[in-house]
Amino acid sequence: MATFANIFRFLAGAAVCIGLLLSPGPSPASSNPEAPWSWPLDGTPPALRHFDRPPEPWMAGHRGVDLGASDGVVLSPAEGVVVFVGTVVDRPVLTLDHGGGLLSSFEPVTASVAEGDTVVAGQEVGRISTEPHCPSLCVHWGVREHGEYVNPLPFVSDRRPSVLLPLADP
Repeated sequence: MATFANIFRFLAGAAVCIGLLLSPGPSPASSNPEAPWSWPLDGTPPALRHFDRPPEPWMAGHRGVDLGASDGVVLSPAEGVVVFVGTVVDRPVLTLDHGGGLLSSFEPVTASVAEGDTVVAGQEVGRISTEPHCPSLCVHWGVREHGEYVNPLPFVSDRRPSVLLPLADP
């Protein structure tokens, strides 16, 4: 007959395995939980459309998140350097290099900074332009890690590790 301790070990091991299977894997931001990014809009904006990685790089998908905005001010989510201010296809785009292979881009954004400028987290870097992107005021925020688009939300969400605590003695 199995003891309570053996059952607990089995259940704890199963919980860890399930957690690993369901986990999206480590995010680049979780490697430095002491310096999390901040939201690129004031407050905690709603995600109007989520990240949808395409099965292949050339296929359709959504390589970022659309965040609902209240006032149109776009903020730098982390310190960095402005590496692109210009138009891509038909939209004004702003791209910041945060170091370590991480770039963030925003569209449609009319930049208030210039290429080569250094920015700090929370600094205003532009305003959402009048070109429509969503039915309501929003900004598309994309993050690339070493050239690959990744989900931006883990950079601003709670990244504390899950910890299994022992059961209290009865």
